[in-house]
Parts: sequence; C-alpha cells; structure tokens
Amino acid sequence: MHDKLLHSIKATHDVLDERLSTAEWHKPTHDRPRDRFPATDTFLASASRHLAAANAVLVPAARRRLPDGNDVAHRFSRTSRDLEYAMAQTKAKLYGEAHAIHRPWHDIWADLHRRFDEFMALEEEVVTALVEHTTSEARSDLADRVYGAELHSPTRPHPYVPHLGLPGKVARRICLGVDHFWDTTEGRMIPEPVKPHDRDHDGKLAQYLLADPHLPGDEA
Repeated sequence: MHDKLLHSIKATHDVLDERLSTAEWHKPTHDRPRDRFPATDTFLASASRHLAAANAVLVPAARRRLPDGNDVAHRFSRTSRDLEYAMAQTKAKLYGEAHAIHRPWHDIWADLHRRFDEFMALEEEVVTALVEHTTSEARSDLADRVYGAELHSPTRPHPYVPHLGLPGKVARRICLGVDHFWDTTEGRMIPEPVKPHDRDHDGKLAQYLLADPHLPGDEA
C-alpha cells in the first residue's frame, strides 16, 4: 500500500538531492561571475525549511511513538546540526566570509554531500519506523503537517540554536522572523516545498498517467 508520509519524504529528498547537484555544477565564468549564487541559494533555502519542519513535526512524533524515541530525537537533532553547519559553511564560502574564503570548493561540496546523505538516510529510517508504529491516518496527518511547517520555517541554516522541545520551537519562530525580514529586504525568492499527495485517492487511470501506480497489495 502506498504510504503518504514515506512517499512525500522520499520525493522531498529527490528534489533536494537534485538541487544540491545543480548547485554544485553551477560554476562561475568570466561572463557570469555570480552563476553559482541562484542555484546554491535555492538549495540552502529549501533544505533549511525541510530540516526545520522535520525537527518540528517528525521528532515529536518519533519521541511519542517509537520505543527508542528519545534516543532517536537526540540523534536526529545532532545529524540536523551537522548538516546545517555544512550548509552554513557553504553559504559563508558563497558570500566570501573571511572564515571560509580560503577553504576550497571541492572540500565544501564533499562535506555537504556527506552530511546531506547522513541526514536523509536517518530521516528515511525514522519515517520507516513510524510506518511500523503508527496508523495510515496518523502518517497522512504527519505528511500534511511537515508540508505546512515547511511553509513557515526558517530559510537559512541555524546550526547553533536549540532544536528540541519548547526551546527549539521558540528558536525556529525567532529565526523565521529574522529570515523573513532579510528575504523581504533582499527580494529573495523561496521555492515551494514538495506537497504531499495521497495516491490512494486517485483512480487507476490517474495513477498510470502519473507513472506512479499504487494498486491494492502494492508495497509502500
């Protein structure tokens, strides 16, 4: 059976992975010295939103529903911080900040890819565990809540702020306000997150037209 939460998380990972690869291969030229900026900024904004939303929605669910929920929450927080730190280093290199300017781009990208892969693997592990310990209706609600949280999450990496519990919630709210101010000031365009879609409500024809059939008895 098609699972809405798992499908939406994997779809988000695919989009983020594509944006990361696009950012890496957009290299400045003599005629276009800022060619790297738009693609890299698009990745950083969308990945920042997803990280914040995952911490806001999936971590509390894991804490409540999984047998090792507290350990999972702390591991998720650490892995999120590691990725956000790598993203912050990428942003610093992009904008020529003193502490990152001498670090080579190949080192920046290698570290970012490694941290990205580690986080995405952990998130899929957590979602797969939630599939085993929650109902389909609960996971559908989680998918919608992740999407809603992404629409109202910080658009820049913030590795040093709290991530868990009430302090994390307050920190995300403050960071959102600051990021929104600068996004508006800079005229920054923020990409829309991947919207979850419940294929089980599609007819068979619609599923085949979307090249994503999910018939009775299919695995997620």
